[in-house]
Amino acid sequence: MRKEKLNIKWLTGLGLILSVLCSAVFIPFAYASAQPGEKSIYPNKDSESQFNVHSSYHAFAKPVVLIDVGHGGVDGGTSHKGLLEKDVNLAIGQKLYLILRSQGYPAILNRDKDYALSDDNRWLQSKSRHLKDLAQRKSLAEQLPTALVVSLHVNWTKRAEKRGPIVLYQDEGSSYLLAERIQHSLNRLFCMNRETVYGKPFYLLNKIQPPAVIVETGFISNEQDRAILSGDRGQKNVAEAIAEGIIAHLTVW
Repeated sequence: MRKEKLNIKWLTGLGLILSVLCSAVFIPFAYASAQPGEKSIYPNKDSESQFNVHSSYHAFAKPVVLIDVGHGGVDGGTSHKGLLEKDVNLAIGQKLYLILRSQGYPAILNRDKDYALSDDNRWLQSKSRHLKDLAQRKSLAEQLPTALVVSLHVNWTKRAEKRGPIVLYQDEGSSYLLAERIQHSLNRLFCMNRETVYGKPFYLLNKIQPPAVIVETGFISNEQDRAILSGDRGQKNVAEAIAEGIIAHLTVW
């Protein structure tokens, strides 16, 4: 009887050891299988599942700089003759992305083509394309491990002489400091001394949790600004100035 009890205990112990070993092999494999593949450096409409609002996984191991490319698709933003804001934003955003990545800073674009982010938003029950667009931008910032958000836009006014970049910030310390650093860098490029602005009425600045700023890169209604914003060299200079402010912020902060 005693021998049988010992055999039972031995078999039970062996079973526990085998269970632990099997778990050690299977669980990491199952977890890895559940992760979405990082097929593209750009989160776009072809990788919708990666940013499903119901998903608990993401493909980015480190906090990223989320470059929010304003407007897109049917929403062209402001314009001057054939020059559309959405195209300027995308061109500067792509250059900013490449500069940050080349310097070793994780960054992503929320669109890398000409389409509206509202097209991706199939989860919000709203007939408003504008609201769905803004909600999708907010959702991306929440679903990703986001260090900060830089939203790119172009300004317009009836006063053709008004020019220069303006950076708007949240009611939050890190956002203010980020705005100051980007504004300072852009001021040097435009040879101006503009001040940052508290972006109180703006949805993204009110709703996004990570530190966020809106960068109005210039006035499309001004001839001097338009010359900068419409040319490849000028767009690159603007992207470099924004990147300089971001890197200064990440380095100091």
